[in-house]
Amino acid sequence: MEKFKGLDEEKQQKILDAALLEFAEHGYKKASTNRIVKEAGIGKGMLFYYFKSKKDLYEFLAEYSLDFVVEKYFSRIDMTESDFIERLKHTSQLKFEAQTENKNVFNFLGTFMLTADFKLAPHIQKKYEAMQQKGNAMLYENVDLSLFRDDVNVQKAFKLIRWSIEGYQNELLHKLQGQSMASIDFDPYWEEFYEYLEILKKSFYKEGKRDQ
Repeated sequence: MEKFKGLDEEKQQKILDAALLEFAEHGYKKASTNRIVKEAGIGKGMLFYYFKSKKDLYEFLAEYSLDFVVEKYFSRIDMTESDFIERLKHTSQLKFEAQTENKNVFNFLGTFMLTADFKLAPHIQKKYEAMQQKGNAMLYENVDLSLFRDDVNVQKAFKLIRWSIEGYQNELLHKLQGQSMASIDFDPYWEEFYEYLEILKKSFYKEGKRDQ
């Protein structure tokens, strides 16, 4: 991949975005390199000059996306926060920032994680499994379960809280699609988000633990 990495960053990103989008929308088998080169504005011969095959391109994207998520998202999470909702508040902000920086990576990984039409190379499979383990740890490791009401099923509460937060985040991304992120005032959205978090705390936490 050295030839590809020798391109300037703007050209690299244009090719990556076109390929990530194509695989995210069509999966591995139905993805078209013709559509990729058309979107990227390059000749098909150049794509295969940089990547020997469609398989090589897909595996490069997989590693690139996994590394992006770890570097821009997971590595920035504060694991010392033991309040589950506060941790999710923090992780949601970081995830949103990473998604706005490169939403194509997250769209690609969303289909990549579900696809059954491509067998990953062992080293990529190992990296993927490590990311999954890190993802679970960042959500549940060192969480203070004593914050939850005694009559609450904590495992189900975890899922409901996650679904609520992810649902709000996805709705916001959809609402802001196509807008210039630099021109958006995010303060009202974060204020609304924090209000929802307070409702979740009132629903699941013990009364004396909500404001700790």
